[in-house]
Amino acid sequence: MRLRPPRPEDFRSPAHAPAVSARIGLWLGVAFTVCFLTGLLSHAAQHPPGWFTWPTRPVSLYRITQSAHVLSGVAAIPLLLAKLWSVYPRLFIRPPLRPPAAALAHAAERLSILVLLCAAFFELASGLFNAVQSYPWRFFFVETHYAVGWIAAGALVVHIGVKLSTASAGLAERPDPRRRAFLRIAWLSTGAVVLATAGNAVPWLSRVSVLAWRSPGGPQGLPVNRTAAAAGIRVPADWRLAVAWPGGTAHLTLSQLTALRQHTATLPIACVEGWSASASWTGVRVTDLLAAVGAPTDRAVRVSSLERSGLYATSLLPSAHATDPLTLLALRVNGQTLSPDHGYPCRIIAPSRPGVLQTKWVTRLEVLV
Repeated sequence: MRLRPPRPEDFRSPAHAPAVSARIGLWLGVAFTVCFLTGLLSHAAQHPPGWFTWPTRPVSLYRITQSAHVLSGVAAIPLLLAKLWSVYPRLFIRPPLRPPAAALAHAAERLSILVLLCAAFFELASGLFNAVQSYPWRFFFVETHYAVGWIAAGALVVHIGVKLSTASAGLAERPDPRRRAFLRIAWLSTGAVVLATAGNAVPWLSRVSVLAWRSPGGPQGLPVNRTAAAAGIRVPADWRLAVAWPGGTAHLTLSQLTALRQHTATLPIACVEGWSASASWTGVRVTDLLAAVGAPTDRAVRVSSLERSGLYATSLLPSAHATDPLTLLALRVNGQTLSPDHGYPCRIIAPSRPGVLQTKWVTRLEVLV
């Protein structure tokens, strides 16, 4: 018997059909689009360009967009695997040698698919590692993930342009019962994976989300990403909060902060890893604190932490957040004095703000010009 390379007709599974791959591709495209757009929002919220201001309302806006970002990425994993299973026999189609234009078009198509697959697998894999806070690489995740996301988006646009006519024909074709069974398996698998992880962002699903990487518990009822020990925090016995502004500086003890008018707000902590949880925070409004020491209350504020080596040891409160009445220098959470892991002696808590920018162990507020 003479051996030969496989041909597309050798693959007889009902899943290997345009009607199947087009439908899975449609939903995969939706998942990628949601993931890409919410990723852009997440990046803008953390690293806003000069012309952009992330809004303070609704207070759960970042929680919603980041949860959608992570869950759409999770949904894309089984959909991508199902899509690859549906179309992989086409890898064995021999490229045309004549005419040259057809050969060039075939090569361009394969190149775009290669770039798309490499970028998509990188984004999904690195995103999962980030979600569980494991970084087996030396590059900075945020910048690299953001850059490769643009590559994936560009490759997807090219791929859609190349395959638009084929996909349209596949969507117009009604799949037979065996192909519908494969599609149902793909939908159910995707739904199961999303449900198994959604408890990170949707607390009432936590009991059924068996793959959730963050439990709803933790010190004082909230999960912790970075502990005081990991950050090397040592609160000095003579700790004072420094408040600086053009023309003056004030220092306040913890007892002086406690003596100021206290406010309570229920706000979520929402982290880039996709988990979020709401808590009741009590402390001094940032605007009230600035007014109490005679500092301007209508400007952006730079917040500095006792942590010295972390990427987010300082953060910037834009004027929209600094002047918001819900933005607190929190001293208590859920009725208890902040634990060291939650930022004792004080931390920033502001509405609709990434968790990495809700600076803990605050030691200095600087009103900018």
